[in-house]
Amino acid sequence: MYESHFPHKRYKNTIEFLEQHVTKASNILDLGVVNPFTKVMEDHGFKVTNTTGEDLDLDTSALTQSNADVVTAFEIFEHLLSPFTVLKAIKADKLVASVPLKLWFAEAYRSKTDMRDRHYHEFEDWQFDWLLEKAGWEIKARHKWTNPTNKIGIRPILRRFTPRYYIVYAERISK
Repeated sequence: MYESHFPHKRYKNTIEFLEQHVTKASNILDLGVVNPFTKVMEDHGFKVTNTTGEDLDLDTSALTQSNADVVTAFEIFEHLLSPFTVLKAIKADKLVASVPLKLWFAEAYRSKTDMRDRHYHEFEDWQFDWLLEKAGWEIKARHKWTNPTNKIGIRPILRRFTPRYYIVYAERISK
């Protein structure tokens, strides 16, 4: 999956944030297929079940049928046409989600070979906050970090100072 570009900093920040806000006794439903970060969560003592690759824009049954305490969604919502629908369908009362932030100096990401590896949304932090709030979630904690590269150029310099990832811990607002 990450051949020569394993995201060490992103994984480190994500697992530290998860450990701050979710107990190891929690059952986690992780949106997306089993991936390298699934193993990181399991290696840190979390009980994780993943969705199976269904198109969550069209089929939210994995969310509505799950008895998980917590749903995690790490770099998933930017790929969906309708993240609002998915956020509303979650039965769990706790959510940990991260998204790559929109970079004003870069175009939206689009793989030319994998139709599912494209960003329909690239959020600014306030947009993601608003989406969560409208879908019935209250953000309890948030964190941003940069993603510098070792390349030469204007964009790599900007990546040293411009936050690239945004993660939140949210709880369902009581009805």
